[in-house]
Amino acid sequence: MRTKLFVGLAMTVGCVSLCGHVAAQSKSKRPTVAVMDFDYGAIHHWWGGQYDIGKGMADQVVDSLINDGTFRVIERKRLDTVLAEQDFARSDRADPGAAKLSKIGRVLGVKYIIAGSITKFSMEQKGGRLRVKGIGLGGGGANAEVRLTARMIDTTTAEIMMSAKGKGSSKRGTGVSFSKGGTALNMGSNEFRDSALGDAQEKACEELVKEFVARADRLE
Repeated sequence: MRTKLFVGLAMTVGCVSLCGHVAAQSKSKRPTVAVMDFDYGAIHHWWGGQYDIGKGMADQVVDSLINDGTFRVIERKRLDTVLAEQDFARSDRADPGAAKLSKIGRVLGVKYIIAGSITKFSMEQKGGRLRVKGIGLGGGGANAEVRLTARMIDTTTAEIMMSAKGKGSSKRGTGVSFSKGGTALNMGSNEFRDSALGDAQEKACEELVKEFVARADRLE
C-alpha cells in the first residue's frame, strides 16, 4: 500500500514538474518584438499638432500585444534610447533600412520589429464644444475613424514576415479637438481614451494585433 502511494506521489510530482517545464519552455519560445513609432505622413497635410500621434499609436499597439501574450514585447523606453543613439529619422518609421534594423535587433536582442503607418485619423464633430483640461469635447456627438497598416520584419534578414491592417470607428457621445499648432491632444489621457477618437484608435490597434497573432505560427 505504501509502495503504491509512494509511486503515485512520485508520478504526480513528476507530472507537475514536467508541466511547469513545458510551460516555461513555451513562454521562452514566444517571438520577441519591438514596435516602432508609427509614421503619419499620409495625414500630415492636415495634422498640425505638436503631439507625436505615431508614438501614441505605437504605445497602444504595445499595450494590445502585452494583453494578448503571444509575443514578448520590448519596453518602449529601451527602444527609444536605441533609436536616439542611431539618430533614427521620422522618415524611417514605416520603412527602416536593413542596416538599421540589424543594429536595432542586435542591441535589443529582438528578432522582429513592427513598423507601420497611420493612414486615417479623423473625426467629424457635431454640435457645440466644451473645454475640459485643455481638450475640446463636443457635446453634440462625434464620428471617428482610425486606420493602420503595419509589417513585421525580421531584423536578421530584413524580410517582411507578414503585414496587417487595423480599422476602428466609433460614434461615442464625445469627440476630441486639436487646434493647429496646439498641444492639447494627449493620447495617454483619460479624456482622449473616453472620446470617440480614442475608442476608434483602440479598436484599430486591437484589430491590427489580432491579425499578427493569427499568423504567429509562421514565425521561427
